[in-house]
Amino acid sequence: MGVRRVTSALALCSAGLFGQYTAERTGPPPVQLAARIAQLMQKDGFKVSHQGQPYCEIWFRAEQPSGRAQPEVNVTLASIAPGTLVGVINFDDRGADRRGQPIAAGIYTLRYAVMPRNEAHLGAARQRDFLVMSRAADDQDPNATPNFEALMKMSAKASLTPHPAVLSLRKADADAPGFSQRGDDWILQTRLGETPIEVILIGSANP
Repeated sequence: MGVRRVTSALALCSAGLFGQYTAERTGPPPVQLAARIAQLMQKDGFKVSHQGQPYCEIWFRAEQPSGRAQPEVNVTLASIAPGTLVGVINFDDRGADRRGQPIAAGIYTLRYAVMPRNEAHLGAARQRDFLVMSRAADDQDPNATPNFEALMKMSAKASLTPHPAVLSLRKADADAPGFSQRGDDWILQTRLGETPIEVILIGSANP
């Protein structure tokens, strides 16, 4: 085991000593996932537990997809085309999204999206990057890049509300894989391909 791997393991374990959530490496994506999607994911993901009980498992693509290079204000992953599949999440029991909406147990795809610059979304987050959840049974084409409206409709089936099911995402400032608490948020830092990213897996709805 190399130095980086040891450091990552310590970072993942140390968070659990002082909080309610812990994270550890887990195996391959669920067998129920469409094979064309599963084969794009990392061979092992992360398992998050809450007070010793499974909460969710998450996997990201082994290679970072690309499709555009158009810098935008407050967008940290501008080289990824909106609508692109970037990961998969499995809730073992009922979960929740960034806004606190309950999400039923099951497997969901994670597609990249950029929050619109309009009055309805002002102050929703410091950055405009986010992940949109859709039921894996409804989303089986890894090459699809649904537009914003189509993606919102797909995700509403996951949230069972008019609002999509979302997680907050940003490019990380440093390459330091781990799982830690920052205020009310529990943040997983990992990589999408070779790009360090941060995802708020559990947290408040405040920006």
